[in-house]
Amino acid sequence: MGVSHLLSDVIPPGACNLLNSSTIYANNEVNLAEVDIYGFDYDYTLALYSNALNTMIYNTARGFLIEHFKYPEGICKYDYIPNFAARGLHYDIQKGLLMKIDAFHYIQPGTVYRGLNPVPDEEVLQLYGGTYHVPLQQDSGFYGKVKGGPKVKQFMDIFSIPEMTLLAAANDFFITNDIEYDPVHLFKDVSVSEAIGMVHLKGYMYKWVMEDLDKFILRGEETDAVLHRLVSQGKKLFLITNSPFSFVDKGMTHMVGKNWRDFFDVVIVQADKPHFFTDCIKPFRRLDGNGDLRWERIQSLEKGQIYKQGNLFDFLRLTGWRGSKVLYFGDHLYSDLADLMLRHGWRTAAIVPELEQETKVVCTDRYALNLTWLQALTGLMERLQTHRDPESKQVFQEWQSEREELRVMTKNLFNPQFGSIFRTCHNPTYFSRRLCRFSDLYMTSLSCLLNYDLSYTFYPRRTPLQHEAPLWMDQLCTGCMKTPYLEEIQAESDI
Repeated sequence: MGVSHLLSDVIPPGACNLLNSSTIYANNEVNLAEVDIYGFDYDYTLALYSNALNTMIYNTARGFLIEHFKYPEGICKYDYIPNFAARGLHYDIQKGLLMKIDAFHYIQPGTVYRGLNPVPDEEVLQLYGGTYHVPLQQDSGFYGKVKGGPKVKQFMDIFSIPEMTLLAAANDFFITNDIEYDPVHLFKDVSVSEAIGMVHLKGYMYKWVMEDLDKFILRGEETDAVLHRLVSQGKKLFLITNSPFSFVDKGMTHMVGKNWRDFFDVVIVQADKPHFFTDCIKPFRRLDGNGDLRWERIQSLEKGQIYKQGNLFDFLRLTGWRGSKVLYFGDHLYSDLADLMLRHGWRTAAIVPELEQETKVVCTDRYALNLTWLQALTGLMERLQTHRDPESKQVFQEWQSEREELRVMTKNLFNPQFGSIFRTCHNPTYFSRRLCRFSDLYMTSLSCLLNYDLSYTFYPRRTPLQHEAPLWMDQLCTGCMKTPYLEEIQAESDI
């Protein structure tokens, strides 16, 4: 009670109300006055989907496992668990483990799951040869193909949440029923190349959404408002999506109206991203009014026409849209944003729907108190460790236990299994580091643009480096001297 009261005095008044999910966050300085061209992905960018879609994907893929791959019927008893998995997790294919990894390639203790159950930290260390580190060369991330296939797969797509949940459920079924199986076969059968892939390849997802647009598409009127605003201020717009035209047309008509194509200067469907950004060969093809492919060579990209496939190099050549006057919005950090930022100098904006829930948690008094005391306790421990007497050692151990409890409590506020998608105990997650690397801006949804003038400049805050010795929260409670006196250390070591 006493500690809580003191912490309440330390936290600035109204600090918990400073964040809201309508804010656009800047990793890099961006002046919208310099942006003339706005580009968009479609799924989870122009169109946001309800959680009901994840349930449908999971149920259908589970059915494929049983019907097509002859998996045991008992897997049907595992219903979709909406809040089990989180985006950005890694999956060890050979060990059948789902886990969260930080920006330094270390597994966060307490976030490793075999099936639906956590794996004790001691066992994790044993499985990984006495370390929590996962070598970079085993990862399937942005760094290209791994020889012999990846050993660890990262799930960066929002569509991958039902895939992770199905993997966990199927693993759990075999383990619980003591049935011998190969985790590598399971991963392949569940993955985007098989059961989950069949949901997309056979067009099930497109069919469900088109049959009930109101149920599956969220906040369409906000997308409409954003497009109207951009066009009314003379901005050029383009769309590059992997989805087919019939699906995009139905969704955009629902959100914006039957004349939605008038907003866009260029529309490209079935683009085959990320290959669209790296392939120099695949040509554009035009679709006629019925959606059928035309055969003529494309000499220009014309407003009102629909194009399929193509590649970014031809796109740049035909439009002349280059550099920081282009701002492209997408949800997938690798497929949508990485190449555009690293190779072509476009501005990029990541759509991160999870921000809505995460900022709600960060704005609670409970989170603020936990975090402030966690920082203060860390500072106290750092100071106390120079004292070697038995009483100090005992207090240090007690504080260490309390710090661990605080970490778990803080993690559980976001997701009891994996915590925040942005942070491990004290480091950014692997997902968070990639988000900072590949996006200039990030936000919950496109509608956040409605809160800003189109000449607005986003300024990233100077985040303190460790050696810049800012006034950390722990110093508010323990004094401004972060480093113990050298004499004090020497005196203790001489005892």
